Amino acid sequence: MTIHYHTLANGLRLVHVTAATQVAWCGLAINAGSRDELDGHYGLAHFVEHTIFKGTKHRRAWHILNRMERVGGELNAYTTKEGTMLYSVFPEQHLSRAIDLLADLVQWSVFPQEELDRERDVVLEEAASYRDTPSDAVYDDFEDLLFAGSELGHNILGRKEDLERLTSEDCLRYLKTLYVPSNMAFFSVGPERPERVFRTAEKAFGGMSHALAPRHRVVPVTVEPFRKTIQIGTHQAHTIVGARVPDMNHPLRYALMLLNNILGGPGMNSLLNVELRERRGYVYTVESTLTLLSDCGWMEIYLGCDPDDVKSSLRVIERITSRLNGELLPSRRLDAYKKQYCGQLVVAADSTEFMAMRAGRGLLYHGQVATIDETIARIQAVTPEQIAQVAAFLAHDTLSSLTFQ
Repeated sequence: MTIHYHTLANGLRLVHVTAATQVAWCGLAINAGSRDELDGHYGLAHFVEHTIFKGTKHRRAWHILNRMERVGGELNAYTTKEGTMLYSVFPEQHLSRAIDLLADLVQWSVFPQEELDRERDVVLEEAASYRDTPSDAVYDDFEDLLFAGSELGHNILGRKEDLERLTSEDCLRYLKTLYVPSNMAFFSVGPERPERVFRTAEKAFGGMSHALAPRHRVVPVTVEPFRKTIQIGTHQAHTIVGARVPDMNHPLRYALMLLNNILGGPGMNSLLNVELRERRGYVYTVESTLTLLSDCGWMEIYLGCDPDDVKSSLRVIERITSRLNGELLPSRRLDAYKKQYCGQLVVAADSTEFMAMRAGRGLLYHGQVATIDETIARIQAVTPEQIAQVAAFLAHDTLSSLTFQ
């Protein structure tokens, strides 16, 4: 695997990862998400992600749908609070086709009103079905409370009343304002020579020239810790407990990543799974997630358990995080945690999709793509003192929780 960079005259940054694979990926990572919506337009970022496929000046929705599928590929996208990924996966000989289609979408989408009206129902149904899944909905409601009063404090899927009034003009304005060269990064993974990739990308994207409009992002203020329970009449309680942590550029970010994996990573031997499920039988499932944005971050621990076991589970979590904060991990134990996490990273890196998304996000937010070896070296450099420092962000007086039951 070799990483190559190039920047177009209009400011669009490009990265190509040369990999020996018959399945290639390419796409655009865009620094625009739900936090960039104005009040009254909540859900616009996600709605644009859906409707950007509904027609351009050169293609109708049916042609867009079939362009990659006819050669066995796929076209897809997703939206987060701070970013959008628009990408394609395809047999490696169809790179030019994929790049041409992506360029058409971000430059010439027209958002036909009749297509928007049809897709609006799809998005509203998606939002409704999401609310019917408490284990998913509790995450959104927790984050709304954690970031109350800021543009991070609203659901990515938006509000029904806002979605119902979004127009073609709203979508076009969002596209022209934020889908601009200086606010995007093009990424590619496959066996093609980097010179050809960059030449093809320059032909497709080189004509883009509009500049990024002023940002409206504000660092969210810290809210007082909360403990809230909402009765929804389910037999199982769904709980999120978590707290704010530093942003993606903080010196302790690798310690945070390691701590998150120690507490509730994908292994059955994660600390919380052993303590809460295997030893005490309190929970059906427990997992931890870490989200790092450009100016803030948060860690969340999800519990699925009987309502009677919620308080006991929260007490165990507080004891564990307090111990990690108050007592330095023995070096041998920390080395074992590092070995497991680094091994998981190596396994994940065997996925072309993982490589592609990592390349796009790395170039967009950091200006370069860290190799797995570089990431592993930074994880290996984490000290017991740093684990104690980041565990302090999950101290008793900083933790908030939300329970659906």
